[in-house]
Amino acid sequence: MAEAAEQVIEQIDMSDMDEDTNEFLTFMLAGEEYGVDILRVQEIKGWDDVTSLPNMPEYIRGVINLRGTIVPIIDLRRRFDLEPLEYGPTTVVIVLRVKSKGHADRTMGIVVDGVSDVYQVKESNMKISPDFGSSIDTEFVKGMATVDEKMMMVMDIDHMLNSKELSTVDVMNDE
Repeated sequence: MAEAAEQVIEQIDMSDMDEDTNEFLTFMLAGEEYGVDILRVQEIKGWDDVTSLPNMPEYIRGVINLRGTIVPIIDLRRRFDLEPLEYGPTTVVIVLRVKSKGHADRTMGIVVDGVSDVYQVKESNMKISPDFGSSIDTEFVKGMATVDEKMMMVMDIDHMLNSKELSTVDVMNDE
C-alpha cells in the first residue's frame, strides 16, 4: 500500500498548478477522508513495529529510527478517541515535516487507516470548518473542500502536532 501511495506522489505534475492551488495527500480515518499539505509529506511507510516509550499517552505509539532520525509516531485514531482498529495491510505511517513553535522543525509520523489520493484544491474552494460536534477537535481542522463529489477535511498538522499534549515528545527529543 505504501508503494502505491508513493507512486501517486511521484505522478504529480506541478507545472499545471495555479498560484492559488494547493495539493493535499488524502488519507482515510474511520471512513472519513482527510488531507495534509503534500509539501509536508516526507514519505509514506507501511506499518511496522515501533519502539515503545514509558509514560507516554496511549496515542503516542512510540518512535522509529528513520535513517538516523528518531521519529515519534502518533496514532490518529487514538488521538481523536475513535474506535481502535487492528493494523492491517492498508495501515500506513505518513511521515511529515512539522513546523514547531519555538523549536526547529521536526519530523513526526501519523498512523492512518490508509492513503487515498492526491488532490489539487484552489484556495477559493476551501471553506472554514463548521463545529462538527464530534470527537475530532475542529481546532485541528484547517478547512474543508469538496473534491470529486466528496468532502475532505484539511488538517492543520502544525497545530495538531504541536498541541500541549505533545509537549512530552518535545522533552523526549531534547534529551
